[in-house]
Amino acid sequence: MTDVQQWLEKIGLAQYADLFAKNDIDWEILAELNEQDLEKLGVSLGHRKKLIKAISEARSASLQAPKRLDEAQATIGTANARAERRHLTVLLCDLVGSTALSARLDPEDLRGILHEFQRCCGDAIRRYEGHIARFMGDGVLAYFGFPTAHEDDAERAVNTALEMVESVSALAIPTAQKLEVRVGIASGLVVVGDLIGEGPAREFALVGDAPNLAARLQAIAEPNRILVASRTRHLLGKLFEFADLGDHNIKGLDRPIHVWRVLASSSVASRFEARQSSHLTPLIGRQAELALLQKQYGKAKRGKGQVILISGEPGIGKSRLVVALRNRLAGEMHGFLSFQCSSYHTSSAFYPVIQHLERAAGITRDTLPTDRLDKLEILLRQQTEQANSVMPLLAVLLSIPTKDRYAPLELTPQQLKNRTFSALLALLEASTEQHPVILVFEDVHWADPTSLELLERIRDHYRIGGCW
Repeated sequence: MTDVQQWLEKIGLAQYADLFAKNDIDWEILAELNEQDLEKLGVSLGHRKKLIKAISEARSASLQAPKRLDEAQATIGTANARAERRHLTVLLCDLVGSTALSARLDPEDLRGILHEFQRCCGDAIRRYEGHIARFMGDGVLAYFGFPTAHEDDAERAVNTALEMVESVSALAIPTAQKLEVRVGIASGLVVVGDLIGEGPAREFALVGDAPNLAARLQAIAEPNRILVASRTRHLLGKLFEFADLGDHNIKGLDRPIHVWRVLASSSVASRFEARQSSHLTPLIGRQAELALLQKQYGKAKRGKGQVILISGEPGIGKSRLVVALRNRLAGEMHGFLSFQCSSYHTSSAFYPVIQHLERAAGITRDTLPTDRLDKLEILLRQQTEQANSVMPLLAVLLSIPTKDRYAPLELTPQQLKNRTFSALLALLEASTEQHPVILVFEDVHWADPTSLELLERIRDHYRIGGCW
């Protein structure tokens, strides 16, 4: 749950959490909202007054959010600090051409640019729960895996880097050129935990190959490029698309280093599929569970839809069971829809649905807005005869401008939400007309509230039975 969501619940207006998240309203933006902004968002008059009053009270108290992760980490006491061996991922990012900028710009303008660069980097690192080790003017050093470790620290580091490239490039600066960054990422075993320095400069010392390698990769990266070493590439599996840059002789290292460039997030539907090897091991000891899945599928095939919850500890084989079911049904006509929820987007409305639609339509990060609209139209016309009615709603969902092709939607946020639910249900219903469909929500414990509501509406719409 985000800090803004907690604040909304505290003042009794939790129903606006999804709306604020969808419009990227964080603590910084919240402090600047006025009544006109809230009216544009569709907030009712009474609630606008209540929000403005609460924002004013929070602003007078400096609108302090709960202690940020990096600030909390900085308070670890010297007495409790001790060095330890950790496997972590190190990210090093710097601003391209900062020296040339300092020669052309007024120092105050340059200060503003560096402040915005650091803000973009800091926001991205905190979003993926990394640790900001050090800001160095035009550079930033971050750790993923210390003090807090996650099973997907390498993935978090690359997602952070992709967001840095996108957000820094979008900054408006008082020059004709766009800002660009270079990023190097490396993973490995290090010794970390010793506190060095004094006062504000106090930081954790890091000893190992990973920080040196990340620095070397960052130095050879081209503008707006993200380079990773082999260990990091191995940890990432098929989660991202890569370009193999081959071996590089890097200064200070006695052997060539194989380097990979991160291109984009992968189009693979699920995390299990992205992380699995090319050959799966045989499924052993799950005959009863697999038989139950087949039995419930048989009921759905006869028109009695079923909801099945597969629950268990991480790594126990939940996704593997779904793969086994699909293998058994390989000879039958059936549809398969996969929605991957994300721990990074628990407050992003419809996040798994948006990712599924973009993947199905072939929309990527680099797709132009006009091409996005064309691709979505092609997808919808292939799937439903109601394409013209659902197209404007799903274009809004995917943040695709429709320009003059479709009339603007004059709807309140609640009306838009309900119409979007109806459009998604119409798409699902169209896909079930020819054959049964298996719909899988992976990692549903990370689903945002709106996606969970969609699941409930699907259950109610089809009067689905349950198997828990």
